[in-house]
Amino acid sequence: MAGRRLSRSGWAAGAGAAGAVMLAALLAACGSSGSYGSGGSGGSGGSGSQGGAGSVTSPAPAGGGARATTVTVRMTEYKLDLSAKTFKAGDYTFVATNDGHTLHSLEIQGQGSDVRLPQGLRPGQSGQVRVVLKDGTYHLFCPVDQHRELGMRTDITVGGAGGTSSVTPSATHSSGGGY
Repeated sequence: MAGRRLSRSGWAAGAGAAGAVMLAALLAACGSSGSYGSGGSGGSGGSGSQGGAGSVTSPAPAGGGARATTVTVRMTEYKLDLSAKTFKAGDYTFVATNDGHTLHSLEIQGQGSDVRLPQGLRPGQSGQVRVVLKDGTYHLFCPVDQHRELGMRTDITVGGAGGTSSVTPSATHSSGGGY
């Protein structure tokens, strides 16, 4: 554009239009319904970017600034591997990492709680979900497509403040790839 200059107001108008286009694209990408596939159940939807490596976070539960116990969850085809084997009632942050080769996610149901990552995780991505665990049984699973039925689930039983719990892994399913 030799010989042509944009005034400040012309530049601002152009930048504003470009920003509006980027904002519209971002909002369209974030408009998740909260469902990852037919195998999942309801739960809280969310927003965020799914592109490339990175992390996503669910909102913290209401009711406190107490420090949460962190449990890592390694997700592969088709199993969940938890870093903790015993649980007592309290505030937990489950940090899920997709070490598999396809989209995965994490949902936790039980004792009136139903929380999930706000979006699915691509291979290499990680995210976290925070939940207050009460005494009782919780089901942890991948809500993507039929992953839960393929063995990507485990149950934990939370004991009292001084009690113990158990982790019950599901049977692994080998289907020669499955994706």
